[in-house]
Amino acid sequence: MPDLLIELFSEEIPARMQGRAADDLKKLMTDGMVEAGLTYASAAAFSTPRRLCLTVEGLLAESPTVREERKGPKVGAPDKAIEGFLRGAGLTRDQLEERDTSKGAVYFASFEKQGRPAPEIIAEVLEQTIRTFPWPKSMRWGTGSLRWVRPLHSILCVLSDEASSEVVPLDVDGITSGKATYGHRFMAPNQITVNGFEDYEAQLKRAFVVLNAGERADAIWEDAKNQAFANGLEVVEDAGLLREVAGLVEWPVVLMGEIAEDFLGLPPEVLQTSMKEHQKFFSVKNAKTGRIERFITVANRETVDNGATILAGNQKVLFARLSDAKFFWENDLRVATSDMASWTAALSNVTFHNKLGTQAERIERIAALARELAPVVGADADEAERAAKLAKADLSSEMVYEFPELQGLMGRYYAEAAGETAAVAAAAEEHYAPLGPSDAVPTAPVSVAVSLADKIDTLTGFWAIDEKPTGSKDPFALRRAALGIIRLVLENDL
Repeated sequence: MPDLLIELFSEEIPARMQGRAADDLKKLMTDGMVEAGLTYASAAAFSTPRRLCLTVEGLLAESPTVREERKGPKVGAPDKAIEGFLRGAGLTRDQLEERDTSKGAVYFASFEKQGRPAPEIIAEVLEQTIRTFPWPKSMRWGTGSLRWVRPLHSILCVLSDEASSEVVPLDVDGITSGKATYGHRFMAPNQITVNGFEDYEAQLKRAFVVLNAGERADAIWEDAKNQAFANGLEVVEDAGLLREVAGLVEWPVVLMGEIAEDFLGLPPEVLQTSMKEHQKFFSVKNAKTGRIERFITVANRETVDNGATILAGNQKVLFARLSDAKFFWENDLRVATSDMASWTAALSNVTFHNKLGTQAERIERIAALARELAPVVGADADEAERAAKLAKADLSSEMVYEFPELQGLMGRYYAEAAGETAAVAAAAEEHYAPLGPSDAVPTAPVSVAVSLADKIDTLTGFWAIDEKPTGSKDPFALRRAALGIIRLVLENDL
């Protein structure tokens, strides 16, 4: 039984699309081949920034010959109906068989469907897969009509067994299939000829391409942890960032750089978010102090200076990025320590919903409700009202405008800097929780009061304007708000 190797080689595929694309290639090809009668033993798909790969083991050499039977129109039906059935079956009238059924005499067609060789089926299915591939976004280039996520350069399609290998002939918009691929863009750009998957994977490794995304991620994480440990530090775990970075490089080279002293006083979450969002850096912290002191970046090549030039360039860009973050932080602190309530007042210019008023009006409703709920949850009414009035103030801050994912967290920092009580500051961060089934539920009474008030106002408001969730749509996350209320009540035994 032969094995199949397919590689679709293109310009760089966005990291977020690679895993899904590999799965789609596997599903479309295997489903198409099985539907055509070509079964197999096992299949696996891989992705790198420049290639999608599929290996299929134990394919049939050809699809089996099968006998098919089709039910046709009734005997005595109009000639046009019978002729249409004959055309579809590829038969003549004298080849039809009449049979009695519960609905009367009916024509039946019986015929033998000859098996086809594997290369013919593979070429047909692969062309269909390429032309209809479900990229979230795709593009055309040159003068052709083919669409792909980035310009497609080559198609490798090889059937092999222990004795030999052959190219499955295929032409898609002038791109013909072959046995050739290419190594790393910079370190080994020459053409490579392969005969099967094992040969393909081994030759790519020698050409500085790690085919398996999981293997790249493991290598990055282990090397990052080792470098941090050697300096008495530890890497902040981030599975999503690790997945993304593994999709940006074919030959990962881990480098650790320093953060300028000017920025070490920034909140660790600000440093982490800025480095992750803008430059895809891992944060490296001092476990004793919790401070982010260094960063890990992953290059896509080895260099003669062991990455010194790459690090210097990254540190220069990082300095500019963190200068912005420091500017936002210092400006926000000046406002927070002088008049944090001015941020809440500024939300009167921000529409929450055209039928539900502004954010400032919503905050007033939440504050009134938090005051009513305070005795029920064991909180001080004045403190609950104060916390509700300041909980969303940071939405007006420059830092949250730049990094929306820091809302709540920055509110806590600013409330602490403004001299608010610990309960009020904690409520600014905790009132959004729980955000999902794995998120912790607030237990501090003031936080519970504000969180309940926020979610109850959301539900009653959107129900009042008839914006209820449907079976397929919940744009205002009303289900999440309802589940949050249930968990707050149950887990705090209210």
